[in-house]
Amino acid sequence: MTSLPDTNDRRFATTLARGLMVLRAFRASDDGLGNAEIAERTGLPKSTVSRLTFTLRSLGYLTHARRNDRYRPGPALLALGNVAQASVSFVDVSSPIMQRLADETGTLALLLVRDNAKLLILRTWRPRGVSSLWLEAGHRLPFHGTSSGHTMLAAMSDELFATTVANALNDGGLTVERAQDVRRTAHDQLITRGFAITPPDQYFAADIHAVSKPFHARDFAEPVVFTAGAMPADLSVARMENEVGPRLNDAVSELERMMGQPPSITLRS
Repeated sequence: MTSLPDTNDRRFATTLARGLMVLRAFRASDDGLGNAEIAERTGLPKSTVSRLTFTLRSLGYLTHARRNDRYRPGPALLALGNVAQASVSFVDVSSPIMQRLADETGTLALLLVRDNAKLLILRTWRPRGVSSLWLEAGHRLPFHGTSSGHTMLAAMSDELFATTVANALNDGGLTVERAQDVRRTAHDQLITRGFAITPPDQYFAADIHAVSKPFHARDFAEPVVFTAGAMPADLSVARMENEVGPRLNDAVSELERMMGQPPSITLRS
């Protein structure tokens, strides 16, 4: 379920934020959504959702082919997404690098960004010819109990960390103290070996192992995270530490060189 940030700033436009929550409720695998499903995913009242979907459809951001059909992303939203993707250069540059990582390690490679109190999967690269985790663009992960989340918390500025944790409190048992602890641990891993791994006994889901590394894109004012993951049977802790983690570190370092950027993390000698 998505949620609004906890803000009392008078400049914050709540109606606009709720409309964006409706748009963020859609996932790549959806065959359309009805108002009831959107209400369930966003936590908004169904009456509010009905007004928002009517407005968004009128503006072309949502569409449905006939009366009482399910809503789907509309042409205005597709155009907006294409403009956004074209303006963020590192995503296209990273694609062949991450696809090669996925193919050579047999893991699912992910690009994740912060989405208020969750992490949002922006792009996935599946290994060719190998079964992999079922995760897709648009899926959300918690900050607490994921290698991606702990890495993101470690790479954030102090101000963004405080805001993010305040919005994500109690999600999966997250507390301020716990967030500070995982931030320190992940940061230490990043500066000593270039990647971070959340111990399996702390992971929010028992059927996922993952290793992560942040990337500070010039296009964004905050970090993004690249992650490689697989089922525990295919990705042991030893393999994460000795093979996949170093390969992920090399992949992100290659991206940084291609983008002409300094390293996001300076390794401690």
